[in-house]
Amino acid sequence: MDVSPVGSGRMAPPAALGRVISCLPRPLLPTPMLSARLLRHRLTAAASSSSPTRSPLRFVAAMSSSASAHGGAGKPNRLVAEHSPYLLQHAHNPVDWYPWGDEAFEKARKLDIPIFLSIGYSTCHWCHVMEVESFENEEVAKILNDWFVSIKVDREERPDVDKVYMTYVSALYGGGGWPLSVFLSPNLKPLMGGTYFPPDDKYGRPGFKTILRGGVHDHIGGGFHRYSVDECWHVPHFEKMLYDQGQIANVYLDTFVITGDEYYSSVARDILDYLRRDMIGEEGEIFSAEDADSAEYEGAPRKKEGSFYVWTSKEIEDTLGENAELFKNHYYVKSSGNCDLSGMSDPENEFSGKNVLIERKSGSLVASKSGKSVDEYYQILGDCRQKLFDVRSKRPRPHLDDKVIVSWNGLAISAFARASQISKSEPPVTKFYFPVTGCDPVEYLQVAEKAANFIKEKLYDASSKRLHHSYRNGPAKAPGFLDDYAFLINGLLDLYEYGGKIEWLLWAVQLQAIQDELFLDKQGGGYFNTPGEDPSVLLRVKEDYDGAEPSGNSMAAINMIRFSSIFDAAKSEGYKRNVEHLLAVFETRLRELGIALPLMCCAADMLTVPSRKQVVLVGDKGSAEFQDMVAAAFSSYDPNRTVIQIDPRNMEEMTFWESNNANIAQMAHSSPPEKPAVAHVCQEFKCSPPVTSPGALRELLNKTVAAAGSSV
Repeated sequence: MDVSPVGSGRMAPPAALGRVISCLPRPLLPTPMLSARLLRHRLTAAASSSSPTRSPLRFVAAMSSSASAHGGAGKPNRLVAEHSPYLLQHAHNPVDWYPWGDEAFEKARKLDIPIFLSIGYSTCHWCHVMEVESFENEEVAKILNDWFVSIKVDREERPDVDKVYMTYVSALYGGGGWPLSVFLSPNLKPLMGGTYFPPDDKYGRPGFKTILRGGVHDHIGGGFHRYSVDECWHVPHFEKMLYDQGQIANVYLDTFVITGDEYYSSVARDILDYLRRDMIGEEGEIFSAEDADSAEYEGAPRKKEGSFYVWTSKEIEDTLGENAELFKNHYYVKSSGNCDLSGMSDPENEFSGKNVLIERKSGSLVASKSGKSVDEYYQILGDCRQKLFDVRSKRPRPHLDDKVIVSWNGLAISAFARASQISKSEPPVTKFYFPVTGCDPVEYLQVAEKAANFIKEKLYDASSKRLHHSYRNGPAKAPGFLDDYAFLINGLLDLYEYGGKIEWLLWAVQLQAIQDELFLDKQGGGYFNTPGEDPSVLLRVKEDYDGAEPSGNSMAAINMIRFSSIFDAAKSEGYKRNVEHLLAVFETRLRELGIALPLMCCAADMLTVPSRKQVVLVGDKGSAEFQDMVAAAFSSYDPNRTVIQIDPRNMEEMTFWESNNANIAQMAHSSPPEKPAVAHVCQEFKCSPPVTSPGALRELLNKTVAAAGSSV
């Protein structure tokens, strides 16, 4: 087996590493978007001559619910004292695990033995598979305990560690994913690595197709699963990640603003209502993820993927009675199971007789054929979903990762804040059906503010002005990383623009200053992912890949462009220069592989706009007239718009603007005090005459959008 170069020379693996290499095959390298079922299918084909008891068909069957949820029932190891749900899942493995830290490093150096580093996260299906197959295997555990110091890392708690070694594995093998398995020298330099290692060496390393960066809708409970395993977007990998929900909701909100079709706003509400119902703690914190795997029934000895979400035809008939046929017809439910749309949907027949709900027909067309009005038809479907939701709620739930990650909360805060105004543009007669609640949009703003307050109170040190990365039973040891600052700043800017409270803008400004202090490469440009204060993290990486999550550099560039339209000329030019330097760092990648940096491409496009549009709203923020004006400001799609809300009676606000942008302060001073809401629209260093009604503002904004489009 090749061992990659480290530094300037090639390092031969230590003797102990050679011993374990003889016991383990070359790693399989599923990318983050790899079809789990396709992987099983290929493994089965490769292992067709193996003993049935070692077949990949037994992967899921081998996974006990107690092992997946609680790390088994064996003697506890060091991980039992950790807070991370992922580490706690491994706290009863026979492997002598260490958390990332000096104790493990010192032991490896003292004994002069290599380190086995395993990185994953608590809702990762293939991490569960590897745990049961390898880390609960006494033989494998003995090899690891005799010849290695084994370290377990939650990639969501320590993305800095994960990025270093994921970069290595990706560069060496052309891909990466989780679980991430890397063998290190005692001084933490990587020797070899991969992702999933099965315990036997029968499978080799097959080639795989990469499945489309998407997700499948949970029709019963709302929200989106992580991605589809087939080309029909039918059978999903069932885990639900917070970072997906926030980003997808924002895409649907944008699409609604562009098209005016309330279908898209309804899907955004579906996602946000799922989060409100299932993913938010008592203090407003938003949790990280829900697992793909769960027990089929209470007390079941095994967990299976998708058990919580799939249905038999009989379950639907028993629950829905006279409406069962209508529901089954709408969602392609079959007595034999419906996972037959593609050969990739269910190659192992795991879902034989089960149904994953999918809409394949137009509801309005089916309603017409059934002699029902569209409203009546969709009301019946909503009632049916409510009944099935109630039944599903009695099933054993998937594991909830209740860790609070700052960066992911930032993405969700953005979506909730934006929905609080954008959803006000829905037609007055818009109807909502379960799982959408149809709540007052102001409730979304309250969710966003509570989440931001939780981070400020629990994960922000006011004296140092620094963030912690995550929280569970207390702040994690890991500091805030670039993504935490950049994503939270983005959420706070949205919280200010859509909600209007100056405190969020002030905090965003503070965090941007700390971000620059900790991460900005003042000579080379761009931002490092880590503050560079932990000697155990060997590399400071400048991330540029907009993958499942945007890169911190892409988000930072957009944030600074947004700041540039808030401050006066001197500060504005400073932000723009930082963006220019950042884009210069990644210029080659942008030119040669722009598809991998879509958000950074957006930043580059935004920077070319000579002057961003400013919509300055002045008046009594608590009045209905002012709130109607805010909704009007967001009723058209314009990514190059900044909305500034000012109440001239608020001294804190006026002090901020007088210190940072005298022109905006003057607009506030000059607005007629008898008017509850006045709007000023400015661009290219000139302002249109102020308007005092939402209709006039919409007309003015539509004109300026059209003019900008015609000049391109």
